[in-house]
Parts: sequence; C-alpha cells; structure tokens
Amino acid sequence: MATPGKPAQVQGNHRSALIALTSLFFMWGLITSLNDILIPHLKALFTLSYLQAMLVQFCFFMAYFVMSFPAGFVVEKLGYKGGILLGLLIATAGCLLFYPAAGYQSYPLFLAALFVLASGITFLQVAANPFVTALGSPETASSRLNLTQAFNSLGTTLGPALGATFILAVAVKSAPELQALAPQDLALYAQAQINAVQHPYLLLAAVLAAIAVFIAVFRLPRVEAEAGEAGHDALPARAGVWHYPHLVLGALGIFAYVGAEVSIGSLLVSVMGLPTVAGLSADVAGRYLSVYWGCAMIGRFVGSALMQKIAPSRLLACNALINILLLGLAVLVQGHFAMWAMLSIGLFNSIMFPTIFSLALAKLGKFTSEGSGLLCMAIVGGAIMPVLQGWGADNLGLLPSFVIPAVCFLYIAWYGLAGSRPR
Repeated sequence: MATPGKPAQVQGNHRSALIALTSLFFMWGLITSLNDILIPHLKALFTLSYLQAMLVQFCFFMAYFVMSFPAGFVVEKLGYKGGILLGLLIATAGCLLFYPAAGYQSYPLFLAALFVLASGITFLQVAANPFVTALGSPETASSRLNLTQAFNSLGTTLGPALGATFILAVAVKSAPELQALAPQDLALYAQAQINAVQHPYLLLAAVLAAIAVFIAVFRLPRVEAEAGEAGHDALPARAGVWHYPHLVLGALGIFAYVGAEVSIGSLLVSVMGLPTVAGLSADVAGRYLSVYWGCAMIGRFVGSALMQKIAPSRLLACNALINILLLGLAVLVQGHFAMWAMLSIGLFNSIMFPTIFSLALAKLGKFTSEGSGLLCMAIVGGAIMPVLQGWGADNLGLLPSFVIPAVCFLYIAWYGLAGSRPR
C-alpha cells in the first residue's frame, strides 16, 4: 500500500493538469531547439571550429549531469509543483543572462547563460516527466508521456523557424567585409547582431515568468515524489537505483538517444549547406530544420496511438534500426536525398526519449523520483556526443562523422529488444 496521503496513482480526470504540464514540455522544446540556430550563428560570429561551436551543446547539456541529482533531491522535498516553479524561475534567469552576453559579445558569457538556462530546464524535466507518468495507469504511461512529448516537439518545430527569422536574419559578415564598412554602418551592424539574440531571449524570459505565475495559482493534483513506493506493480525493494538493471541500461539509452538527436540537429544546418548535399544558405537551412523537429512531433502523435497496439519496446527497436539505415544511405548517396533522409530521422526519433524514460522507470516503487533524476542526469549525452562528433567533423569530415549517432541508435535498438525488461 502507498503511504497515506501519498497515493501511488492519482484517480479521476486529470486532463486539465496534463494540459498545464504540456505547456512546460512545449517551452523547453522550443528553447532547446534554438541551440541548433545559435550554433551556426555563434560559429560565424566568433569564427569558431566545429568543436568550439559544439561547446554550446556541451554547456547546455552538462547542466543536466550537474543538476539532475540535486533537482531530484529538491523535488523530493518540495514536491513536483515546487520543483516545476523553481525550474521556471531558474530558466527565466538564464534567458535574462543572454542580454549582457550579447551586449558584451562574449562567447564565455553565452555559454554561462546556456548553463543556467539548462539548469532550470533540468528541474522541469525531473519534476514533469514522472508527474505525467503518475497521472494515470502504469500500462498507459508510455503512451501518455509520448502524447505530452508531442507538444515538446511542437516547440522544437517552431523554435528553428523563429530562430532563423530573428537570429539568422542578420548575416554575419567576414573580417574583410567589416573592415570595408563605414563607422556608422559598423555600429548599426553591431547593434543588429546584439538585437538578434537579445530580443528573442527577453521574450522567452517574459513567457517563462508568466507560466510560473500560472502554475503557482493552478491547482495541480497532489502527487508526492515518493508515489508508488509499495504499489502492487513495484519490483522487490533493493538498496538503491543502481540495483535495477533496466533503469541503469535505460540511463545509457537516454545518454545515447539525446547524444544522437542533439548531434544530428546541431549539424544539420551545416550539412544542408554543403555543395555536395543542398548548398543552402544558413537562414534557409535553418527553416528546413523545422522539418526535422516537425517530423518528431508527428511521430509522437502517431507513436502514442501505435503504442495502444504495439509493445513500446518493440516500436523503439524498430525505429532505431530505421534511423541507422537512413544515416547510412545519407552518407553514401549524398545530394538532396541525404538532406531529406536526415530530416526524416526526426520522425523515427520521435518516440525514443519518452519511451526509454517510461520503460526505465517501470516498477521502481519508492525509487521513482531518484530514477527520474538518474535518467535526466543521462541527458548529458547531449553534451558529450556533439563534442565528439564536432571533433570527427573537423578531422574526418562532416558526413563521415555521422557514424557516431549511428552507433548510439544501435545501442537503443538493443535496449528495446532486451535491456528494457524489468528483472
């Protein structure tokens, strides 16, 4: 039996609560996908290598590694709603830091702002993901989380389009072009580059603050972080989260998935700019990036329905194998086919994060909150794998470097077929 006052599963209609939580998924999707636009912009602005430009993702996703366990502890103390509110406030502060970063044209300050922003999103992830899984029966947890993650993908679809319109609209000039400008024109150009980053992130700060006020006054169901500590579907209690193999292997799956997804999204604008692929300009390629994330949105709606009929683990393995095939064909064939093959990977990426997350949390009982912290900590794959692929792109070539996400998908296929079984 669950602890009195702390039910393992909340009863009743939770549609309004799910709608409120969905707004969080939408916002952190939009914010995260803006990194894919920041990378080519800052790479050109500060004349960075691929490896140096990937520090954007390194600092952003390293926050998950540093902050996930502290966030899990805070969520246990404050509850899911308290964790969500704290996450929104931290994320708002991170957005506000973009104002001085752009004003001083400081790459290290940009990286610091990204770390603070991602720390806030980490709190949101640690609190919101298990909250959604608790708002209904365990059997439909994967389907429910995929549905809310679909709106996360709506955010990631709109993010690149908005970023390309505002951030990439002002083309970065080369050093000789800057030297040829008159002082007045140089000042106008500098101000335009500052505004291109400041204005979108100030708007995001205002929206996050408004959502925080809404969540503060909204009556979310009371679900404590310890929910389900002794439910009938829990595995026998063990010493800690590290003693549940399907959770630990799932953390590696999250590491691999986020690493692959972020690596591909970060370099797609550069891939579409290659003469051997599509030869697109940065702003046009940035708009096409919305197709990648839009496919993920469609795939999550479809996947949520398919999981009513197909085992989530089998669908996960199938999608991972299809992505390996698409990457291999893109590297071998090139041309516009390569562009569309890589963009379509988003469709099959769609269900991976929420499915791995829910499979890994299955039957953890009282360790569910700690397990969520461990899984969010594994999002650090988005920091490590893009840097590794950036090194590969600098030294092996941009297209050959995509063998790295292919290896990640291979592991995910194995997890779906074998590693996800609770035991």
